[in-house]
Amino acid sequence: MVFEAVAFALEPGDALLLLGANGTGKTSLLRLLAGFARPAAGSLTWQGREIGQEPAEHAQRVHFLGFADGVEGLLSVRENLAYQAALLGAGPDRLDDALRAFDLVELADRPARKLSAGQRRRLALARLAAAPRPLWLLDEPGVALDRVNRARLEDAIERHREQGGVAVVATHGDVRVRDPLVLELGERGPC
Repeated sequence: MVFEAVAFALEPGDALLLLGANGTGKTSLLRLLAGFARPAAGSLTWQGREIGQEPAEHAQRVHFLGFADGVEGLLSVRENLAYQAALLGAGPDRLDDALRAFDLVELADRPARKLSAGQRRRLALARLAAAPRPLWLLDEPGVALDRVNRARLEDAIERHREQGGVAVVATHGDVRVRDPLVLELGERGPC
């Protein structure tokens, strides 16, 4: 058992910070919320409906950003973003805004294999702007980002919330979120 007796409800515009040491279940909880795994007990609902009953619909409302950046090294930054946006069902009309949101315009034609770790992370984050979804599940999204780009991420989270989106962010404190709900996971679940 990774954790038990976890309960929370989020409204449009809310943010939930998941805090805790490595191995306490932050990623596992995000994977449950994304519908990648099912809880052993209890339920996960979106607007009163069980997410497991509508997996395709739930997948269309979720952005899950984990440790793997999903970047193809042979494609350019723009090609990667266009491909990822298309996979998420979005058209090319938001690509330029997404590149600007994470300061990737000057890198747009660079092969992704030549990007630094922080640049690759920014490219992964640009998907959030390229293909809007109401529920962002972000697993340590500040990893490899410098202070300026963490601020860009924090601004993106704030804009998402202002537009009625929900963000669940697992962090070790490197990403600041305004007025979040907080769930601290300990050795045996919620503390």
